Amino acid sequence: MPKHPGPRDERGVLAARILSAARDEFAEHGWAGTAIRAVARSAEVDPALIYHYFGSKEGLLDAATTPPQKWLDSVTQTWATPKAELGERLIRNVLEIWADEDVGSVLRAVVLTAAHETTTRDKLRLIVERGLIGESTLGDDEDERLRRSGLISSQLIGFALLRYVWKIEPIASMSDDEVVAALGPNLQRYVDGDIAPN
Repeated sequence: MPKHPGPRDERGVLAARILSAARDEFAEHGWAGTAIRAVARSAEVDPALIYHYFGSKEGLLDAATTPPQKWLDSVTQTWATPKAELGERLIRNVLEIWADEDVGSVLRAVVLTAAHETTTRDKLRLIVERGLIGESTLGDDEDERLRRSGLISSQLIGFALLRYVWKIEPIASMSDDEVVAALGPNLQRYVDGDIAPN
């Protein structure tokens, strides 16, 4: 039975608990399959508290699918890696960040709802354009920068989908070192190799 917040419950603690439950629900069931009552039950709060804090299911989704600053900072730091080491560092960052329980659940929630919900799809596009591509300084001009960083993003997102969302074998069970050995060199080619037609 849901716990009703008492005087010692702080807004931040309850909101964090609700968001954690919402991320799990959105990640597992998507937008259509997630009900406010299910989130409230999982968070052990009254459903009215969710409406009080987040206004609506849409507001809850927006809060639950906002990328953590920790992830955004890690992307910025990764793009600052020397170019000769960037391919390996990019894939290691994906492995580290998706393995982080808090960040991984947010990213799964974003990915699983983006196909069916316009607001989240737009958010995912911004995440890719600003977070993955926007930090890139690759190439000699803007067209080359976008091409190289776009190809890198396609590899990283595709890998994350197979390993962490769809759990496709053997990708899902490969060790981190196996993944780095397999994908690092290809990512490095997108960083500084020849990607022009022969």
